[in-house]
Amino acid sequence: MEFDNAKVFELLKAVGQGSEAAIRELYTTYSRRIYAFALHRIGDPGLAEEIVVDTMHEVWKRPDRFRGESRFSTWLLGVARYKILTAQRSRGTDHDELDEELPSTDAGAFEVLAQKQRREGVQHCMGKLSDEHRECLHLVFFEGMSLKEVAEVQDAPENTIKTRLFHARQKIKNCLRLLMQSEGISDIGELDNA
Repeated sequence: MEFDNAKVFELLKAVGQGSEAAIRELYTTYSRRIYAFALHRIGDPGLAEEIVVDTMHEVWKRPDRFRGESRFSTWLLGVARYKILTAQRSRGTDHDELDEELPSTDAGAFEVLAQKQRREGVQHCMGKLSDEHRECLHLVFFEGMSLKEVAEVQDAPENTIKTRLFHARQKIKNCLRLLMQSEGISDIGELDNA
């Protein structure tokens, strides 16, 4: 459960006074979300954990940087995004893959194979998007962020985010349509029957 900004400011004030209990409470509340965000972006569990630690260390060092102009979680993901970009630059990498989900245990072998092929198709199409488009889709559809919050995380105007989201959805749709045609499926609805 996320804290409202009044509670966050109370905890940040305590952090500024050196309270380890306050930073621990913030870490407990927000670390999983930062980890999921980082893991989605970089696909490396160890590095994702480093991003969590670096992000929370930034809060520990400078609790006064949060000004309350957004939700605290939005601001934290912006800090995490910067840490991810810095880590990728220093390692000379820039990859961004979707997390794979485990197939349902009650699905038959054919259904498991079909699910895997669909997932790979979506990953293929997501891989064709620019980093900004891919991240925009992830923040809206997987993190549940509003366009305003995504604009803050991506440091871009809200209209730019709307445009990125529109183009990303169109590119995914067209890519999936081409993949389906290459597999002899003429309609998205046929995927459910495959």
